[in-house]
Amino acid sequence: MTPPDSSSAPWVRPRRLRSTSAIRRLVAQTDVEPRHLVLPMFVADGLTEPKPIDSMPGVVQHTMDSLRQAAQAAVAAGVGGLMLFGVPRAEDKDDIGSGADSADGVLNRALAAVRADLGDDTVLMADTCLDEFTDHGHCGVVDDQGRVDNDATLSRYAAMAVAQARAGAHVLGPSGMMDGQIAAIRAALDSAGYPDTALLAYTAKYASAFYGPFRDAVDSSLEGDRRTYQQDPANRAEAMRELELDLAEGADLVMVKPAMGYLDVLTDVAANSTVPVAAYQVSGEYSMISAAAQRGWIDRRGAILESLTSIRRAGASIVLTYWAAEVAEWLR
Repeated sequence: MTPPDSSSAPWVRPRRLRSTSAIRRLVAQTDVEPRHLVLPMFVADGLTEPKPIDSMPGVVQHTMDSLRQAAQAAVAAGVGGLMLFGVPRAEDKDDIGSGADSADGVLNRALAAVRADLGDDTVLMADTCLDEFTDHGHCGVVDDQGRVDNDATLSRYAAMAVAQARAGAHVLGPSGMMDGQIAAIRAALDSAGYPDTALLAYTAKYASAFYGPFRDAVDSSLEGDRRTYQQDPANRAEAMRELELDLAEGADLVMVKPAMGYLDVLTDVAANSTVPVAAYQVSGEYSMISAAAQRGWIDRRGAILESLTSIRRAGASIVLTYWAAEVAEWLR
């Protein structure tokens, strides 16, 4: 067949495969389904009713009762999992984050309650980090020079991990970016009789400005920053080194955080990982879209779905997003 000359109608017309919604659906290369989504949730001690988080429109600090209700609703909508964060009272914080591994700590009580309600009907995840529980707000133990002590922190993570597994978490997410944290936690879990508790390694967690609203969500006590342990936003190849180490230490899943500002890193990790890859659409990414939509500057639903599709397209098998339950309802 002879191609047309330059004066005739186009020979190749890619628009043919965009002409109807049914055709577009048929040839779509990336999808977002409820099972891909994990809902992060905050539970706070001392509340009598859910407390809205001003910098995260639509997100609240839950009471224990409202957490249980919202968790059941999210699972009924089809979300793939829940990630719980605990917010203790200010007077319960101390320099080593004692509430993190206490059976009476807010997060461990919440894990036990949700696991009792839902059993294995969902994947219950726990934030395995000390920052919410320390009076200095850092993700680890601080030495007398004011520096985060990596190895002293590992022993605290090990204790916290065992407490969370005992409370009922299926998956633990150590987010502190301490060297050797996966190996230390895996050894502690196996020794304590929890060999089936999975580890979601925060392989590439960057020192990002987009965590700002999250610090409101957890009533963070942090002064200063976390640049001595979280990754430099300027670095891409470093994530491959972290991935190699996490896999060697026994990570069952790996994470890139934030998601939207680090899609290149996410693609790299997905291309090189032998385990499922998650990405966290963080508070600042959530709040930017929410704020713009509130002002009528963008289409809210369209922007949410486009953002999640971009994260999936970049290589994430799992997306942590504060819209998980709402989007799951849309997709049903």
